[in-house]
Amino acid sequence: MTLSLTERYQKVIDQVQQAALKREGDVTLIAVSKTHPLEKIEELYNLGQRDFGENYVQELVEKAGQLEKRGCTGIRWHFIGHLQSNKIKALVPWVDSVHSIDSLRVGEELSKRWEIAGRDGSLPVFIEVNLDRESTKSGIFPENTPKFAEALSHNPKLQLMGLMSIPKPGTRERMSGAFQSLRELEKQCRPFTQDALSMGMSDDFELAIQAGATHVRVGTALFGPRKDR
Repeated sequence: MTLSLTERYQKVIDQVQQAALKREGDVTLIAVSKTHPLEKIEELYNLGQRDFGENYVQELVEKAGQLEKRGCTGIRWHFIGHLQSNKIKALVPWVDSVHSIDSLRVGEELSKRWEIAGRDGSLPVFIEVNLDRESTKSGIFPENTPKFAEALSHNPKLQLMGLMSIPKPGTRERMSGAFQSLRELEKQCRPFTQDALSMGMSDDFELAIQAGATHVRVGTALFGPRKDR
């Protein structure tokens, strides 16, 4: 039986809450709306969801503007894809968090553009870590992450929350181990990080929460299979 969006949303909420019972701290559910239509995002918004994630700057900017015109105010937009410096100016007016910092140049540009735009406070960011050293993925290698965190923390308009990673898929045991590794790495980055971990997606977010995830990025389990570009 095919579940409705409302039913899928409630199921994911229940799973998040159940997994979080076994640990301390809140968990932010980010609905990954990449390639999904405005109507689906608006439906989730009307169910109470406020945190949404996008992988592409242009798609985030277009959706954010159109949804605001529809009266969907107060959405917190999380950018979770690879970010290029030349796209930052367009992104900054809309974004509330960036989960994929992998270069000091991007961090410096974000900080500068945030200040120029006159946005309040500082922008919460996460360092993307390439846990498995995959050549096809962006991210800082684990052994370089603590020094990178220290350097990134010098940007006055960035609030370095913690680390983000997308481990290579594997068994439950392997995924749990990968999430635990990221948790231990984040501890090595303190006091420059703030105990935040962006990890876990549709297939493994419960394991990630049990390992200490503070932010989980869920798309397919909420929206169903996406249409590829």
